[in-house]
Amino acid sequence: MSGSRGEPLLVSSNHHSPLNKEELMTTATTRRTETSIAPAAKGTATLHVGLELSAREWKLAMSVGLGQAPRVRSVGAGNLERLGRELGLAKERFGLPASAAVVSCYEAGRDGFWIHRALTQLGVVNYVVDSASIEVNRRARRAKSDRLDAQRLLGLLLRYTQLAETTVWRVVRVPPEAVEDARHLHRELAERKREQTRLSNQIRALLVLQGVRYVALGRLRAAAVAQLVRWDGTRLPVGVAARVQRAVERWGAVRQEIRALEGDLHARLRQPSAERGGLVATAQHLARLRAIGASTAWVLSHEMFGWRAFASSREVGGLSGLAPTPYHSGTSRHEQGISKAGNRWVRRLASELGWNWVRWQPHSELSQWYQRRFAGGGSRLRRVGIIALARKLLVALWRYVRTGVVPAGACLKPALARELAR
Repeated sequence: MSGSRGEPLLVSSNHHSPLNKEELMTTATTRRTETSIAPAAKGTATLHVGLELSAREWKLAMSVGLGQAPRVRSVGAGNLERLGRELGLAKERFGLPASAAVVSCYEAGRDGFWIHRALTQLGVVNYVVDSASIEVNRRARRAKSDRLDAQRLLGLLLRYTQLAETTVWRVVRVPPEAVEDARHLHRELAERKREQTRLSNQIRALLVLQGVRYVALGRLRAAAVAQLVRWDGTRLPVGVAARVQRAVERWGAVRQEIRALEGDLHARLRQPSAERGGLVATAQHLARLRAIGASTAWVLSHEMFGWRAFASSREVGGLSGLAPTPYHSGTSRHEQGISKAGNRWVRRLASELGWNWVRWQPHSELSQWYQRRFAGGGSRLRRVGIIALARKLLVALWRYVRTGVVPAGACLKPALARELAR
């Protein structure tokens, strides 16, 4: 059927009457910009921002909903004033009021959490995302650029907030600024100890190359290095002696720094803590148990139990990175080992903590469980078992910190036991 001019007529399904051009325009599909701006008039739209960070500039991908073409802009790295202006311009572009909410995200990296705190001060709801948890294309070759990465982050953010897909990534919990600052003490101490070990191995390796063995580094000074003799009774060559001397001097300086840091840690741990449940109080509470020293209690408090709120024992195992990762697909069944996706500072202590617990808490239920299951096996089985013990022990320590109930069969340190008996 056609009109007077040979133009086709559209028939309405409701009234079975022809539609003219004006009616056709009103019933045609609306444009994206119109559908995206429509919710803004009701005050319900939110500006979503995906931030891709780099050393020179930040890429911003902004949108108000799924299906909306993003607005992509670049700002200088750290230029918060320009960032605020771009957010305002984006609200105008999408027809949002100036008071519209803004939700953003960026990947956790070397910039840390200062950007999160800056965005929070601007009134932005921000998510810091674990980059290892972001889904990616698994093809051998895939296009990658800051612009594409920002758009992918924006898409995941929209799915996370609008579709409630909480499994698209893992959100990092941002520590309070005071907690983040307090963690530098034990982290620097661990770095200095690793540096001391590296220098010790370097010095011994240089001497072994010349046939010199069994040297006490604590007594090695400038005069002592000059008196060392090689395998044939001659003095060390000038180049080797100079290099060993410089390494010994650095080793001594690092050793002094370690002593100073350990003294600071022990002094803080001995101070009375007025804040119940605070970092120092939690460390003191953990240090009451045998097998847990001052450094271990300090790390567990500042990295795990002092400020985090765990909802279940599964979260404790997940944060420590000691959770198992089974692989079950079809007829294939095997265990891939621990995930190693948690806090690396706690995970480094896991093995040492497990061995100390077996040694100093032999009558506890956990130690007895380990002896029954793993002690009679080979060295590999015992190492696997100590990691399993460490995971169970962390859960028991979490309950001990939260409720004050001592792990079954464990005992307190003698000095504290005498003090509590008075």
